[in-house]
Amino acid sequence: MTTSILDWLDQTAERCPEHVAVAGPEGALTFQELQAATMHAGTWLAACSQPRQAVALFLEKSPEALACMLGAVRAGCFYSVIDVRQTDVRVRAIAEALSPAVILTDAANEEHARELFADTPWNVALVDEPLASEADMSALDVIRAQAADIDPLYCNFTSGSTGTPKGVVVSHRSVIDFIPQLDCLFGITEDDVIANQAPFDFDVSVKDIYSSLYVGATLQLVPREYFSQPTTLMDYLCDTGATVLIWAVSAMCFVSIMNGFDYRLPGQIRLVMFSGEVMPPKQLAVWQKALPAATFVNLYGPTEITCNCTYQVIERPYEKGEVIPMGRPFPNEKVFLLDEGDHLVSASGVQGEICVSGTALALGYLGRPDLTEKAFVQNPLNTRWRETIYRTGDLASYDSEGNLVYASRKDHQIKHLGQRIELGDIEAAAQAVDGVERACCLYDGQRKRLHLVYVGTLDKTELSTQLKETLPQYMVPNRTHQIDSMPLTKNGKIDRRALEDVCRIKR
Repeated sequence: MTTSILDWLDQTAERCPEHVAVAGPEGALTFQELQAATMHAGTWLAACSQPRQAVALFLEKSPEALACMLGAVRAGCFYSVIDVRQTDVRVRAIAEALSPAVILTDAANEEHARELFADTPWNVALVDEPLASEADMSALDVIRAQAADIDPLYCNFTSGSTGTPKGVVVSHRSVIDFIPQLDCLFGITEDDVIANQAPFDFDVSVKDIYSSLYVGATLQLVPREYFSQPTTLMDYLCDTGATVLIWAVSAMCFVSIMNGFDYRLPGQIRLVMFSGEVMPPKQLAVWQKALPAATFVNLYGPTEITCNCTYQVIERPYEKGEVIPMGRPFPNEKVFLLDEGDHLVSASGVQGEICVSGTALALGYLGRPDLTEKAFVQNPLNTRWRETIYRTGDLASYDSEGNLVYASRKDHQIKHLGQRIELGDIEAAAQAVDGVERACCLYDGQRKRLHLVYVGTLDKTELSTQLKETLPQYMVPNRTHQIDSMPLTKNGKIDRRALEDVCRIKR
């Protein structure tokens, strides 16, 4: 019985010790080397922590960072990676929420980390220190013996509608439940090279990291800066032999918009999975044309349900203006829709809030029982026993084939000129127009104005003219803003708060 993700690492290290586990431009570790590094780091961390305490990492992703993340797990702790590009105020807020046993950093970020945490109770250490320590297997065995699969594995921080970071705590059990389903469905094996796009503080990376540990695939780390250098990125994908991409939609759009495939084609890629936002069919079509033999999969799911809860294998081209379905639930996950009266929605075309139950649900929000109780609630359809569901705040409906189709966030559904409008419908219409690469629609509730922000070559007057031909009058944006590039959050999604500043919308 698997009770810890460390079981996967240990089994894979025994099965294929010399196979490369994780690699980046600066170096690599085999599974045997990664296993040993986690034992060194785990011994050092166990000496300065208590079981189930947080270990924070303030650094860029690297093989050494991964070894220390898993070393924290060896110590009986859970890890949380903090994005070094966030504001100091946010970093401090995250650290305060974690109250970590220690904060690990790398040489590039050491000076900033020591300044940032100088007047705090948290010790800052370089990752080199735990990795250079001696391993004490007897001490680690004692820790392992008291561990349970419901123990926290990691904590990823997301921003709520207020922008205040909240930590989503995920257990070993949830990852152990989800990853084998993912890898089995899509045939990920030890022969694959998984090109990791997501930073380690974003849950898309969970699929990359733990798929590699589970099946023995190679985790190939793609540096963040490569996603502003299209030729460097394409060379890296080709030269490292990447076969599997599990990327955010924005990263895929970067390649297609910047004409990356015209420079060099990574033809060995066989599987492309994407998530985070609605994929514009126009951009997906570029990928499908470039990699006709590859399998493309649309994934959906918030951090709170451990990566993803639905999937749709793309089996045909989608036309401009179409919405690619979210598809169907993963095995062992219940995904259903509730209307505003908490009644089950089953009819085609009727919207409801996406709700999820199953083993993959997170443990809740770190130190925030109030938020946990609001989002992780009793299933109103079940009055006979305790069944926790997560209310996502996302709206969807079923299509004629029974697939779920994403509509928008509940807070992106607005009332304008007496009409209920999905902002996503306006975005889809805009992205279907030639000369528009990406679009985002916002609503100024005070002034009762629809704002459309887009990236592309088309003149905004012409765009407005074309939208008047395809949208009802009440859905035509009142203001259109053309910008050079779409601002993104740290997780690679469109930064709607930044666009509110572009549109001068008061919060």
